Amino acid sequence: MDALSVAVAANLPVLLWGAPGTGKTSAVLALGERLGLPVEAVVGSIREPSDFAGLPVLRDRETWFAPPRWAERLAAAGTGILFLDELTTAPPAVQAAMLRVVLERTVGDLALPSSVRIVAAANPPEQAADGWDLSAPLANRLIHLDWTVSAESVAEGFICGFPAPTAPLGEVGGALSGRARALVGAFLRVRPELVLAVPDGPARGWPSPRTWELAATALACTSAPVIGDPAPTEGPDLPLIGGPFTGERAARVEVAGPGMERVRAELVVGAVGEAAGFELLSWLRDLDLPDPATLLADPTAPLPDRVDRVHAVLGSVVAHVAADGSTDAWQRAWTVIGRVARRTPDVAATAARSLAARRPHGAALPPAVLELAPVLRSAGLMP
Repeated sequence: MDALSVAVAANLPVLLWGAPGTGKTSAVLALGERLGLPVEAVVGSIREPSDFAGLPVLRDRETWFAPPRWAERLAAAGTGILFLDELTTAPPAVQAAMLRVVLERTVGDLALPSSVRIVAAANPPEQAADGWDLSAPLANRLIHLDWTVSAESVAEGFICGFPAPTAPLGEVGGALSGRARALVGAFLRVRPELVLAVPDGPARGWPSPRTWELAATALACTSAPVIGDPAPTEGPDLPLIGGPFTGERAARVEVAGPGMERVRAELVVGAVGEAAGFELLSWLRDLDLPDPATLLADPTAPLPDRVDRVHAVLGSVVAHVAADGSTDAWQRAWTVIGRVARRTPDVAATAARSLAARRPHGAALPPAVLELAPVLRSAGLMP
């Protein structure tokens, strides 16, 4: 339930897998009520492809793919939850029509507001009424979560009432999102074969550029603070995913509540599958990255030795500079890149390209750039 709450708060499309009668629909409706979001429940087995692709009608002498009423209601509300229930009862033609809805929030010729959340629920095909396997393209657009219940939780619910799910996270800032993306990018540099692994048959989450994007968002949002938590101004290092980053409110993991490590694992594995997801999480646990702000302030701060860690830390530095936006941070970052260039110029060249693209308006080139001329030429940034 925690992973569902986090996914909805972060606007990640999510699919709950569970046996019939275990409360998936009730949980989604309760979450919508708690958040004050209208919920539109759509069951694929009683819909036609035109209910998602739009019904062609003549309008002003042009063909218009008219959206159904549920889509118009969500558009009028400006936000809400589109709940695709009983997904594995939808035949292949209906699943195909859902693809643009899940990925682009587009129903016919109507674009739903970007704040509309996508939540789906499904029984395993063998437990569904006239069940169908989920198509690989549709599966690749969703984070897959197992919905399980225990006898203890059911008994407690009958006695004390079933708890409504919550969505405790605040918004993910640009620096936090950038760092998570940098970490995923650094991982894929050392494991390029995991960038894309199309399954041969029916599958849930599987690796693709799209699902790695979902995984990066999941990493970022599970490192965000709980709304109302005070910002620390001092204290011990607070880890962001794989390494310590001090002084940033958005970089706190501990304040996100107990069990957030488990939630992070559920979301990452649900996005890219068990094999790739657990390998990423294991790699992140082994990282020991310095704070980007410390590297920018102290030109003698130690740098990692491993190439994958250097990729990750330079990506974090560039993300920090992009979020900071100041000329001073941008100029100081070139000193960090220069230090890396003396040992691994190819790694420095990649970061130099990204940093050059984020040059603040009117920022002068620091002296360190002149020392990087060979690296910049190899990156195509200098003639």
